Amino acid sequence: MLLSKVAELSNAVVAEVEQAVVGKGPVLRQIMATILAGGHILLEDYPGLAKTLTANSFAIALGLDFRRIQFTPDLLPGDITGSYIYNRNRGDFELRKGPIFANIILADEINRASPKTQSALLEAMQEHQVTLEGETMPLPLPFVVIATQNPIEYEGTFPLPEAQLDRFLVKLSIGYPSLAEEQEILARLRKRCSDDFLLKPIIDAATLLEMRAAVEDVHVDPDLERYIVELVHATRQHSRVTVGASPRGSLALLKLSRAQAALEGRDYVLPDDIKAYVAPALVHRLILNPELWMRAGTAEEILTGIVGSVRVPVVGGR
Repeated sequence: MLLSKVAELSNAVVAEVEQAVVGKGPVLRQIMATILAGGHILLEDYPGLAKTLTANSFAIALGLDFRRIQFTPDLLPGDITGSYIYNRNRGDFELRKGPIFANIILADEINRASPKTQSALLEAMQEHQVTLEGETMPLPLPFVVIATQNPIEYEGTFPLPEAQLDRFLVKLSIGYPSLAEEQEILARLRKRCSDDFLLKPIIDAATLLEMRAAVEDVHVDPDLERYIVELVHATRQHSRVTVGASPRGSLALLKLSRAQAALEGRDYVLPDDIKAYVAPALVHRLILNPELWMRAGTAEEILTGIVGSVRVPVVGGR
C-alpha cells in the first residue's frame, strides 16, 4: 500500500471519529499514529472527558471488534482471559473466551484492579496471546489495549507497575474542551436528540494490517536514529530523574515518528516527527526523584528541557 493511501485512510478515520469527539483533532491523530505503530495507549484524565467514547469511536471507524472491561478490586484474571467451564450436557470442559479476545480492548480504570489481575494483561499486550490451563491461544490481530485511569483518585487503587507502564507505547491526556467546543457538544446533542452516534466503518482489520506494513517502509536517517538515542540517553543523565527511559523508549520514538510521517503521506521522518512524540512516548517511563513525585507536570517540563538541549540534526527528505 502506498503511503499516500495510508495518509488518506488515516485522515478519513480521524475525521469519522471527530463526528463523535469534538475539538480533539491533535490527540486523535496521536491515537491514530499509535494504532498505526502497533502500540497500546494509556489515557490518564478526569472522568467525563470522552475516554470511553474515543475508544469506541475508533473501534467503529476502524471496523474492529470492541470490548470494554471495567476494572474493579474484585475483578479476577479469569474475568479477562476466560476459563474452562464444565458442560453437563457434553460431559467435558469447554472454553469460554473472555473479553480479551477482541481487536480493541478498553481497560477502564485499570488501576482499580489488583496487581494479579493487571498482570493478566501483560502477556496479552506484549505477546498478543494468552495462556489458559497451559494452552497458549493467539489473540485476534490487530490487537490494541486502550487503558484509562483517573489521575486524582488514589484510595482503593493499585498503581501500575513499571513493567506494565512500559508496555504502553504512549500516555496521553484528552483534556477539557474549550468554551466553544463544549457549546458545540451541546448543539450536536440538540440536533441528534439522542446520546448515540451513528458512525460508520472506514476500513477493516485487514486494511489496517496493510497500513501498518506500509509504515515499516518509512525511511529514518541514521542521524535521526542517533537523535532519538541521544534524547532517551539524556533522560538517564538528568539530575531530577532517578531512572530514565529504557531502550524500549527509543523503539517507541522510532515507531511513532514513522507513523507520524505516514500520517502526513511522507516516506521519510523529519526531526519534528520525533519531537512531537517525546512527551507521549517517554513521560510514563521516567521515575523522578522522590521530592518531585507529587508535583504535576514535572516530567513533561523535564522532557521539554531535554528537547531544547539536545542538538537537532540537519537532514533532508528523500
